[in-house]
Amino acid sequence: MSEQVIRFTRIFDTCYESVLRYAARRVGKDTAGDIAGETFSVAWRRIEDMPQDDNDALPWLYGVARHVIANEERRERRSGRLVARLMHLSWSGRAAAGDHGEDVVGTTALEAVLGRMSPTDQEILRLIGWEDLSISQAAVVFDCSPATMAVRARRARQRFLAALKDHGVTTTPSDAPTYRSAWEETGRE
Repeated sequence: MSEQVIRFTRIFDTCYESVLRYAARRVGKDTAGDIAGETFSVAWRRIEDMPQDDNDALPWLYGVARHVIANEERRERRSGRLVARLMHLSWSGRAAAGDHGEDVVGTTALEAVLGRMSPTDQEILRLIGWEDLSISQAAVVFDCSPATMAVRARRARQRFLAALKDHGVTTTPSDAPTYRSAWEETGRE
């Protein structure tokens, strides 16, 4: 076997479950497998672009998955608009199919507030908070410098805390993560 095949297999074995969970949190379990599969398909085609250090592969794969999800969302929006035109129905921007009972039963304050934030802010908070990436790793996903990501993360966090307050949720300083480590990562105090 070639070195590329061996490396890809090792990264796939190590990272597939994490990429699958990442996708499931964004698009649901039904579509997550397709997103993960497409992510690794793109990764195979772009294996030369993958970071040389295997420890940096997961953030890079999250970046690929993020683009795959965005492409899928654009395709769904186009498809939805076409169906609406064909059926002469107004399109609300929501998926046509799905269990609306989940919307009614499962909405928490956190989800409601996060859902009103910009997609970029949502992604930054999810990468750092749920995927447990460092600022440097999140910077790889967004293809920016760690210093830029530190600023984006701080601003996203501030907007999130303000939105929680507007929603009637009170927080204490211990409730929210700090990004001091981001400054330490970039060499600033």
